[in-house]
Amino acid sequence: MRRFAGTEEGFTYGRTSNPTVTSFEQRLAALEGTETAIGASTGMGAILMMCMGLLKMGDHVICSRSMFGSTLNLFAKEFSKFGVETSFVSQTDVTEWRDALRPTTKLLFAETPTNPLTDVCDIRALADLAHSVGALLAVDNCFCSPALQRPTELGADLVIHSGTKYLDGQGRVMAGAICGPSRLIVDVFGPVVRTAGMALAPFNAWVVLKGLETLGIRMQAQCANALAVAEWLETQPAVSRVYYPGLKSHPQHELAMRQQSGQGGAVLSFDVRGGDPETARANAFHIINSTRVVSIATNLGDTKTIITHPGTTSHGRLTEAQRQAAGIGQGLIRLAVGLDHIDDIKTDLLRGFDTLSI
Repeated sequence: MRRFAGTEEGFTYGRTSNPTVTSFEQRLAALEGTETAIGASTGMGAILMMCMGLLKMGDHVICSRSMFGSTLNLFAKEFSKFGVETSFVSQTDVTEWRDALRPTTKLLFAETPTNPLTDVCDIRALADLAHSVGALLAVDNCFCSPALQRPTELGADLVIHSGTKYLDGQGRVMAGAICGPSRLIVDVFGPVVRTAGMALAPFNAWVVLKGLETLGIRMQAQCANALAVAEWLETQPAVSRVYYPGLKSHPQHELAMRQQSGQGGAVLSFDVRGGDPETARANAFHIINSTRVVSIATNLGDTKTIITHPGTTSHGRLTEAQRQAAGIGQGLIRLAVGLDHIDDIKTDLLRGFDTLSI
């Protein structure tokens, strides 16, 4: 009775607390350097939990227009139904974020690097902006994980994770989490989970716990592979541009190196040459469909290399105007580089490059 009343600590019911889930939350919080964390069923579940806990009718959110497609839809469509307004701004232009501030602004939300174009935002600058108007800064740290980047050390208030990706590392389960101060995690988001039920399953928490044990070594190896592949892609005639923070050609390379422990991460994207959008998409599909070793899937963060076409998958439900605003062309391919041998990845991509008419 005392535990249900909240006057005594302890486990009561799986939707509200579980020893394995608590262990995952404590370890992830330790890795991120936050007071605590709370698990969620998925990464999108974690974002939903954050919004339900922090926002109400009349509130205003500023969000990068370059974020993951489902995140854009959540703010542009779903939360607009409930009177929450969202301004979408450039990921990298701090002035746009500043100009979008309103008296009703409650949250700035950034994903860095972004999915799939790997744009990097200045976390410290956005944190200062948010705090200047009494708002919070939340950062989606999916691509880097705490092995490379700890946003709260740069001023962020909350860190969002899709545990489905690098925290697990082998594409086995879905999971999500929010890391931050106890006053928000316990007092604000805890009641949302108990009521709305986007709880993390204990088995999934155990699997991600096992994944955390190898997170550091996996990220270092996959970052090294990704850099090698990105440098090679820049030399390919069929490729017009490579998006990867580890490359010196990346517009935010120096910022990324400061924020991401000198690593570019394990995800890159590249544009395939092609005149009109229809031709560009056909060329991209030809390369993707020619692979035999690389897996065609929409996930990322696995130990195996995964290839996908963002324009018809992660950003497929956006309008063409939204895709263009986010910079998602039909010739864009995303590659989440795994632990495969570099030569195997190159040979697999060459199956498509060498048979492509450009």
